Amino acid sequence: MDFQAGEILCFNKPLGWTSFKLVNDVRFSLCRGLKMKSLKVGHAGTLDPLATGVMIVCTGRATKRIEEFQYQTKEYVASMELGATTPSFDMEKPIDKTFDYSHITETLVRETLTEFVGTIEQVPPSFSACKIQGKRAYEYAREGEAVNLKPKTLVIDEIELTDYQAADGEQRPHITIRVVCSKGTYIRALARDIGQALHCGAYLTALQRTRVGDFRLSDCLDIVSFRQEYLGRLNHHPDNNQRIID
Repeated sequence: MDFQAGEILCFNKPLGWTSFKLVNDVRFSLCRGLKMKSLKVGHAGTLDPLATGVMIVCTGRATKRIEEFQYQTKEYVASMELGATTPSFDMEKPIDKTFDYSHITETLVRETLTEFVGTIEQVPPSFSACKIQGKRAYEYAREGEAVNLKPKTLVIDEIELTDYQAADGEQRPHITIRVVCSKGTYIRALARDIGQALHCGAYLTALQRTRVGDFRLSDCLDIVSFRQEYLGRLNHHPDNNQRIID
């Protein structure tokens, strides 16, 4: 592989990692392992730290193709808890409100999901990287300041209910959906909107991106194995006495 000339890599982003950490880890591993002074590396679409799955990473001159990949169709598998909300629309923040969910049925959920197929307007989450006067929205949100974001037009090609778990005792209903959508779709915001449409609230409990264009989860590299491969080249060099820290 010629990483300076440009390579397109596909990783399964680990849970808890930021997109920046993944890119930085790839750059560090390649530069150290191959003894390169510098290398341009970028990703084609952010994933939240609490999300996992397909992330395309471009190196060298292939970074010019990042925008091309950003506009390709994406597929996600998302799990949601109904009957409650959080300020971040996922598990980053604790539950702030609970709602009655006694009216929720699998039939109602299936019928409601059809309302989101096609061209829709979506207001991004306050806890997002959208910029407001040069500052990220999540910076305002984490400081407790109100954020006023404008709705964006996007396209949902498919929504499929893949699992429905009815309420059981104090356990709230859970659903898992598969979503095929355009660039700019916030699945956390989709969870919020589905909860509002069901009149019971909802928040995201798990998210995995399973496809970007033709790149699928089965095509992905493991970042830990990738790091070991390239740093291993450095560690086995007789002149290397430096300790590599995770």
